[in-house]
Amino acid sequence: MTLDNILNYLSLFSGLFPVIAAIYRYKTLAPVLKPMAIFFFISAFVDTALSLMPRIGILNNWSLIHLFTVIMLFFFGRLYYKSFYISALKKITAGLCILALIAIVYGVFSDGLMFFPSFANSFLSVVFTVLSLLYLYQLLNARELVHIEKQPMFWINSGVLIYFGINIFLFMLFDKFVKHSKDDVWIIHDLTNVVSNILYSIGFLCQNQRKIAT
Repeated sequence: MTLDNILNYLSLFSGLFPVIAAIYRYKTLAPVLKPMAIFFFISAFVDTALSLMPRIGILNNWSLIHLFTVIMLFFFGRLYYKSFYISALKKITAGLCILALIAIVYGVFSDGLMFFPSFANSFLSVVFTVLSLLYLYQLLNARELVHIEKQPMFWINSGVLIYFGINIFLFMLFDKFVKHSKDDVWIIHDLTNVVSNILYSIGFLCQNQRKIAT
């Protein structure tokens, strides 16, 4: 078994980490995080389906990725909108998510459902990279003293930043470069996916720390 095969299976298996962590802590999760438990269950199901479809003769599974892109936008967009307490950041989140939805629809009409949604995923990566940086800004400039490593959203946000911040270039270059040497280049995606899933899991397992006013 080659290295890229090992990483591919590890990436697929790592999707269970946040699912297990979310189930374990579900009763004590903050309300804003509970819908994310549903998202990671859907994500694990979709990853499994994408892996199995070629084995049963369905060679083109890009339409499922188009659908998952919309699901990802909805859940992560909601997460950030609910997590921001600064009104301006909430408005920025809503505006960026609307633009991302327009980008997804544009990608469907311009490229079709049978091709990898390179434009939509690239735009989505830009949006969530920006939102993750804005959340770090909010967290580091809070008026209350917090240990950020004890905040669930810090770890989940870190996973978002790593996954989308690094893979944005893979998504942008997919049609021109990545799909022609996917096994070699896609290792980057698999590695970042594993790291991100570990960070998401830590976020679910992390207990909320009470904030101390300064």
